[in-house]
Amino acid sequence: DYLLQLTREGYPVIPTVERFDELAQLGAPEKYIVKLKDGADSIGMQVLAKEDLLQYTLQHQLIQPFVPFVYEVSFYFLNNKFQYALYAPDKEKRWNLKEYSATADDLAFAERFVQWNNMARGIVRVDACRLPDGRLLLVELEDLNPFLSLDALSPVVREQFVSNFIDALKTALA
Repeated sequence: DYLLQLTREGYPVIPTVERFDELAQLGAPEKYIVKLKDGADSIGMQVLAKEDLLQYTLQHQLIQPFVPFVYEVSFYFLNNKFQYALYAPDKEKRWNLKEYSATADDLAFAERFVQWNNMARGIVRVDACRLPDGRLLLVELEDLNPFLSLDALSPVVREQFVSNFIDALKTALA
């Protein structure tokens, strides 16, 4: 439900609704995405034209406009502190990740969601898409994240993260 809540609160997210009578909030896109409310990793996601969407039977699913984007980027935080960012420069190869040099504006965007999420400790991944006009929109906020993609990091960044992670575990256990 967090995407619905963030949409209602005006956060920069891909607009998300759960009922057909809310479709006007999504503008007039050519296509819509329907995805599982409790899903992940695009499992069960469908791209539908409006006429097909209106014939569809929603079953615990969310509706979003199909948003054309340039690339996806993920910001990784440990105990609310930024650690690293990765992106997929080729949106057709979603899991071919590269290190990303986050700007101050990028970090301000991601930190808003980390603060909203309000976790005392742990790993949070803020997944966003970069629009052609340069804006970022939240795609997903992960706080149960087994995919850290450490193999895509430079040795220096990877070792720094692992060291920070070990320190965080020691602090949590103390």
